[in-house]
Amino acid sequence: MTDVLEAIYQRRAVKVFEPIPIPPETRDRVLHAARLAPSSFNIQPYRFYWLGTPEIRSTAAQLCLGQSPAATASALIVAVADIGSWKSTSAGELAWMRTAGFSEKKIAEYERRAKFGKWFFIQGWFGIFGVIKWIILRLMHFWKTGGTLPVGRQGMFKWATKSAALACQNLMIAAEALGLNTCPMEGFDSRRLAKLLKLSRKDHEIVMVIAIGKKSAAYEDRPQWRRPLEQTVRVL
Repeated sequence: MTDVLEAIYQRRAVKVFEPIPIPPETRDRVLHAARLAPSSFNIQPYRFYWLGTPEIRSTAAQLCLGQSPAATASALIVAVADIGSWKSTSAGELAWMRTAGFSEKKIAEYERRAKFGKWFFIQGWFGIFGVIKWIILRLMHFWKTGGTLPVGRQGMFKWATKSAALACQNLMIAAEALGLNTCPMEGFDSRRLAKLLKLSRKDHEIVMVIAIGKKSAAYEDRPQWRRPLEQTVRVL
C-alpha cells in the first residue's frame, strides 16, 4: 500500500521524455491496470489506442499541436469514450459467467438485468427515446427521490467519460509504479485524430491523450502546489 501511495505522490505531468523503448510486457501491465478501474454497470465504456510505431506516433504528435510531451514520448495512448460497446461487453460478461462457475440463478438474474439495462443505452431515431426517458424521469422526481440517468447522446458521452477518466488514472499510477512517467493532454485536433484512428462519430469521443515514457534527465520538475486540504474538503 505504501508503494501505491508513493506512486500517487510522486506522479507529475512530465513535459520531456527520453526516447526509450517500452517492452510489450510493461505496456500490457499498464493497460491491464487501466481496465481494472471501476465502471458503471461494469460496462467499461472506453477503449485505449496505444500508438507506439514511429509513423503513427509522429502523425499523432502533430495532431497534438506539436506539444513537447507528445513529440518526445515513447508512445501515445488515446483514451476514447465508447458508448456503443455495451452490447458486446454485456455478452462477453455473460459468456464468462457461464464458464466461471456461477449458478443458473445468478446467470438468469444477469440476463434479466441486461435486457432491462439496454433501454439505458438505446436512444432511438433522432434521440427520441432519450427525450422520452428525460420526461419520464422529470415526472418521477415530483413524487419520489431518484437519480438522474444520462439521456441523449451527449449525456451518454458524459457518463462514459467518467469511467474512461477513472481508467486513465489507473493507467498513469501503474506507469509511475513501473518506473515510467506520463503526461495527460487535452490539446489535440479531435476531428483529425479520430479520423486517423478510424473512430465512429456515432459511438466514440476522445477523452484525452496520454504521453508515456521515461522522464528526460534534462527535464526539471517544478515544485508542486495544491490547495490546502481544508480548502478542498468539507468533513460533515
